[in-house]
Amino acid sequence: MRYLPHTHEDVVEMLQVVGAATLDDLFSSIPEDCRFKGELDLPPDMTEWELAEHMAALAGRMASPPEYRVFVGAGSYSHYIPASVPYLLSRSEFCTAYTPYQPEISQGTLQAIFEYQTLTARLLGMEVANASMYDGASALAEALLMAIRIERGKKTAVAVSKLIHPHYRQVVRTYFEPTGYKIVELPYLPDGSTDLSALDGIDSLAAVALQSPNFFGCVEDLQAAGDKAHALKALSVICFTEPLAYGLFKNPGSQGADITCGEGQSLGIPQSFGGPGLGMFASLNKYVRNMPGRLIGQTTDRDGKRGFVLTLATREQHIRRERATSNICSNQGLCATMSTMYMASVGGTGIRRLARLNRDKSEYLKSELKQAGLRIPFDRPGFNEFVVEFPKGFESTYKKLVGRKIVAGIPLECHYPELAGHYLLCATETHRKADMDALVKEVTS
Repeated sequence: MRYLPHTHEDVVEMLQVVGAATLDDLFSSIPEDCRFKGELDLPPDMTEWELAEHMAALAGRMASPPEYRVFVGAGSYSHYIPASVPYLLSRSEFCTAYTPYQPEISQGTLQAIFEYQTLTARLLGMEVANASMYDGASALAEALLMAIRIERGKKTAVAVSKLIHPHYRQVVRTYFEPTGYKIVELPYLPDGSTDLSALDGIDSLAAVALQSPNFFGCVEDLQAAGDKAHALKALSVICFTEPLAYGLFKNPGSQGADITCGEGQSLGIPQSFGGPGLGMFASLNKYVRNMPGRLIGQTTDRDGKRGFVLTLATREQHIRRERATSNICSNQGLCATMSTMYMASVGGTGIRRLARLNRDKSEYLKSELKQAGLRIPFDRPGFNEFVVEFPKGFESTYKKLVGRKIVAGIPLECHYPELAGHYLLCATETHRKADMDALVKEVTS
């Protein structure tokens, strides 16, 4: 059965409107060698129950912990999730992935987002947080565009550390390419931190963006970065891929950040083979009208009872297009709710203990690899991941380890050509000491 609602007459009429004679003409802009010809080679159809069995069999073939011992972070982290989170998330008051178009009648969703904003602002040390963005990468790009808006177009360049996640930097370049705005890339120092001296002599900067912990797992000096940015009359934009680090280290708001953004997947959201994620976004209150996305506020109704409303929604569906802050028209409602439940379940003390455990686990693995004779190139405080240099020819060993169901980090050469033979490894509270000891034995034997 075909699930296309258009009749032949509908298709002919639509083609006439766009000036195409056939459906093939409609796709003429796509190169011939990129177009599929013929019929799809699909297996026979199945009953509902046969399909369910087939999907279960496919799921059983997927490689995942605990069968595999995976020491990979790089922006997506394995953490235990309290049982309270999936239970509460299944309640009908919260079960939506979207901000409703008639928000005030959905008080459960609005309260959840309001609590998310409150907990996000506290964790990041900022004054105001929005209802979330799509992911950490888009949040960073939106933050840099926000900085340019704040400067009213008088400054059209941003400085971005090379130690920000490579995928985030690629998204920023994609956002900025049609705008004409300039991106200045800041190099890194031998100790694995951003070289702030590269800012000297650069004019017309709207923002200086750093990540902490950075892509190498090293903690940056955010206070120095903020002071440097402000001396240049630019905004300090701090992004992150691992928000749990702020349970142990000073948060961006306490170190002069103007805008803070990043990925919230660590806060109760399963890795799910790469997505979805959660874009966390917060700033100082004086910049709130330039903030993208949505903002939920608290009020009282005519009977004096507490209620929640959609306070700000600076998108083109609500206001004039030329005044819209962003084309972000929704928020990650379900993911934001999950992170809210996670932060509330774990609590401030729990997040602090969990952050310390993550740091201790990675420090143990790092010290064991170092004692085994491997070089740790960046000697700075870190969180739950770090860079290690393996001996020449490790590529073949790496493949053998994967065959033994051990994934020894990710190679950095594809993102940093100068770091051939260097790998980024991660250890969180989900990694057992026995697994870490087994990794050290395998890579050094």
